[in-house]
Amino acid sequence: VRCTNPQLCTDNGVNIVVTDYGEGDNTDFILSPRAYSRMAQSDKAGELFAYGVVEVEYQRIPCRYGGYKTQFKVHEHSKYPNYLAIVILYQAGQTEILAADVWQADCKEWIGMRRAYGAVFDTTYPPSGAVTLRFQVQGRAGVYWVQASNVIPSDWKAGVAYESDIELE
Repeated sequence: VRCTNPQLCTDNGVNIVVTDYGEGDNTDFILSPRAYSRMAQSDKAGELFAYGVVEVEYQRIPCRYGGYKTQFKVHEHSKYPNYLAIVILYQAGQTEILAADVWQADCKEWIGMRRAYGAVFDTTYPPSGAVTLRFQVQGRAGVYWVQASNVIPSDWKAGVAYESDIELE
């Protein structure tokens, strides 16, 4: 992300990890104070903060999460056993997650999850037992499905992240 105000900002910009979206002031990104100040010229951080909302330009770059495999975090708003929302963490590379499904063993079929926002998918019909997910990704190899069997235990808890063996490139 790079600020487009040359009087206050460098041409370098800053690498950020987009984790969510915010609403307010019609902004596209809400940066941490550290990331926001790193866009400024060395002696202009205070002025940039005083300026507030700035125009930015951005470019997607491959993410690198050395040593991390894809994790599935049960969102804090999940309510066992009636509502399950998951956040997909450590999605590396240029892959983009397009959709997610949950396996319903009792009826032996995949049920589509709703994309709530960003990398958060939810369902009001979580399966009983361990949760098997599949998610559709688009990357260098085209569009394909990746399955994560029993990636979330049957006694899942809101706010907990569960690691998988999946590494997306």
